[in-house]
Amino acid sequence: MPLKNTQSSYGGLTKVFHWLTALLILTALPLGWIANDLAHAIYDPSIATSEDDIARAARLFSLHKTIGVTVFFVALARILWALTQTKPGLLNADNKPEAFAAETVHWLLYGALVLVPLSGWIHHAATEGFAPILWPLGQNLPLVPKSVPLAEFTADLHWLFMWVLVGSLALHILGALKHHVVDKDSTLRRMLPGISNAPEPPEQQHSNIPAFAAVAVWAAVLIGGWSIGVFSHHSGAATDTAELTEVQSDWQVQDGALSITISQLGSPVTGSFADWTAAIAFDDPAEPGLAGSVDVAVAIGSLSLGTVTDQAMGADFFDNTQFPTAQFKADLFKTETGFEARGPLTIKGKSLDIVLPFTLEMEGDTARMVGSADLNRLDFDVGTSQPTEESLGLAVKVGVNLTALRGE
Repeated sequence: MPLKNTQSSYGGLTKVFHWLTALLILTALPLGWIANDLAHAIYDPSIATSEDDIARAARLFSLHKTIGVTVFFVALARILWALTQTKPGLLNADNKPEAFAAETVHWLLYGALVLVPLSGWIHHAATEGFAPILWPLGQNLPLVPKSVPLAEFTADLHWLFMWVLVGSLALHILGALKHHVVDKDSTLRRMLPGISNAPEPPEQQHSNIPAFAAVAVWAAVLIGGWSIGVFSHHSGAATDTAELTEVQSDWQVQDGALSITISQLGSPVTGSFADWTAAIAFDDPAEPGLAGSVDVAVAIGSLSLGTVTDQAMGADFFDNTQFPTAQFKADLFKTETGFEARGPLTIKGKSLDIVLPFTLEMEGDTARMVGSADLNRLDFDVGTSQPTEESLGLAVKVGVNLTALRGE
């Protein structure tokens, strides 16, 4: 079997690309479908799911993504190879409408083989922490930021493009079966292993019109998706956020950040609270000892944790509906090596004494503070349905940095 195409038959490498692509697609599609159904069940509070369900969904998504990225590179290689090859003529070129439809579907397939995995890959790169790609290309892409809006938009594109892939693939298969069963010609046999002994196709000229028709179909799909609201139902309903009372403080916080970092399937995911207050009393003593106090209130609903924000607000995690605020009320101590905040942290009604070490830089009446503490989420009944670290790590790092100005 020759490696290259001829006017009447496909070469060996083209056949390898064709059947490898078919195998990858027919593997990736059901994996993605099953994993997506599992994910919807996991996020639905009315459906009981276990840590095993979450781990299973993650494994299926990882396989789906890995195969999808493989499809992307195989498709690029296939297209580049096709550009260097003679294109075998259509055996039914005299049937103009059928020939036009066949070539249009081929262009749709080529586009889908690139756009479906690419949109999925960008979606993955824009999110944090869930179901890694299982090969050494890394989880990020150049110029793709971690962004919830971008992740949601590309997820919608991926869904729309997937239906184009399914539709064009179905038409491609039906066309091949028609040639083989109804027309009884050699169209399908030309793509099977071995020598097809296909007849010489009739004289024909290839046109760019089917390619333009495929572009028109893609445009219609995007416009249709937009018109039915595919791109407009992001992030669910707005999270209720508790209104915090303004506090009186000897030190006024000018700017700062309160963050948490979790580990999901071994990957760190960092989020932050946008709404919190701190009542600070502090005097820098010359010797180690009591230096002041702090009372921090945090609006749980102000947390942004990437694509898992809504899940974090649920009853099994922070339960924002029942427990809209958290509090850390601590004494501040100067130690031999720095500073510590010692006191009870209350989350979901559970209080636990913690120690938060921090560093402090004083410049006149301005103080810059950076600190962190490691917590166990189970101590506060967060994520009790996932009692092991198989999918969600037990350790949560709380980080704080702020700049405060001494009041008059």
